[in-house]
Amino acid sequence: MAASHAARQPQNDGYRTLSLSGHVGFGSLPDQLVKKSIKQGFCFNILCIGETGSGKSTLINSLFNTNFDDPVSTHFLPSVRLRAQTYELQESNVLLKLTIVNTVGFGDQINKEDSYQPIVDYIDAQFEAYLQEELKIKRSLFSYHDTRIHVCLYFISPTGHSLKTLDLLTMKSLDSKVNIIPIIGKADSISKTELQKFKNKIMSELVSNGVQIYQFPTDDETVSKINTIMNGHLPFAVVGSTEEVKLGNKMVRARQYPWGIVQVENENHCDFVKLREMLICTNMEDLREQTHARHYELYRRCRLEEMGFRDIGPENKPVSLQEAYEAKRHEFYLELQRKEEEMRQQFVQRVKEKEAILKEAEQQVQTKFEHRMLMHQEVKLKLEKKKKVLEDEIAMFIEKKANAELLQSQASVSTPVVSLKRDKDRKKNQGFRLELLCFDVRDEETVNVHEQSEREREKLERERNSPRAFQK
Repeated sequence: MAASHAARQPQNDGYRTLSLSGHVGFGSLPDQLVKKSIKQGFCFNILCIGETGSGKSTLINSLFNTNFDDPVSTHFLPSVRLRAQTYELQESNVLLKLTIVNTVGFGDQINKEDSYQPIVDYIDAQFEAYLQEELKIKRSLFSYHDTRIHVCLYFISPTGHSLKTLDLLTMKSLDSKVNIIPIIGKADSISKTELQKFKNKIMSELVSNGVQIYQFPTDDETVSKINTIMNGHLPFAVVGSTEEVKLGNKMVRARQYPWGIVQVENENHCDFVKLREMLICTNMEDLREQTHARHYELYRRCRLEEMGFRDIGPENKPVSLQEAYEAKRHEFYLELQRKEEEMRQQFVQRVKEKEAILKEAEQQVQTKFEHRMLMHQEVKLKLEKKKKVLEDEIAMFIEKKANAELLQSQASVSTPVVSLKRDKDRKKNQGFRLELLCFDVRDEETVNVHEQSEREREKLERERNSPRAFQK
């Protein structure tokens, strides 16, 4: 019956819009979602980028009306380090898990060429962790602590001139990974006229360099007007302070100078209220949605394409995950076989080269061995010749020695004169010096005997002729 009273309107998408004749109850679905979200709680992750002393910690404390006890950073760090701290905040019955990531030492190094690379790596690491959780067979995304960066508050030094090269390079490398909201820190250090010129200069440089910053959404009618106005105030010039100053009958957060007071929440003094309204009150959920639907999806698509997954096949037909997996597996198998064949061929080639080297070395060793053998044979023949010559000399010496001994024995039997003659003849014939010496000795002994006998005869003659012998 309800269908007969329904207004049927054909649609191009293949479904019809029907009107209800009574109460059904799914109108309370938004309330159910609100209750579930409040029970589950929310998470919001802020990345603060800026040089040391640009007012990052003070502004975060001012935004959330609390003190996060962020330790003081030094200017002498060798590289950029990211420090993440998570807090639980509660306002009314809404629980917020807030993570603040601070870039410690950013812009403090002499060589600033790679100062932004640790930031890019950190953002990619959070995307990768969420992707790995999604790809698990047994997932727990409901209780998973999402650490993906939802917004990047980029603090620009209030120089009043233009953006630094480091600022442009950093924002250019991050604009496709995170929602960037540029902020001029410590904006009370320049005048209003200079501040407006500085804002215009910054926006023109961002556009000319192709840097995409976060634009507050204007498709929602409830916030399109205020967001359009706020897009014209970018970048926000803010002043932060946790000190309260008495102004009239009330205490306000402000910075007190000798020339006056700068109120943090006074829109005539700075854009702090605009930033808080846009960041927290109006567009926090859109920042979370943009992070998931735009930046994370871009990272996920690139990573899956790197892994070989495609939605459309070679013939522009849809490909299921199973088909993509099988195709990738087959491709990997073919690649593995190709690499195995290449490795096998390389192994065979190296074995052949090694065998050739070994054969050449073996031939060299064999040639050296044969050469050494020939040298050995020659040396052996020479030594044998020398040995034969020495043996002949020894035999001749032994023969000569025997002849000499024989002649010596014969000389001792014969008379000295005969012996002397024989010795002289033998000396003339054989030329042995030894025999000559022997005969010379014998000749001297003969002469000595004759002289001695002559002296004895003279002595006897003197004794005979002496007076005593006469008396006797």
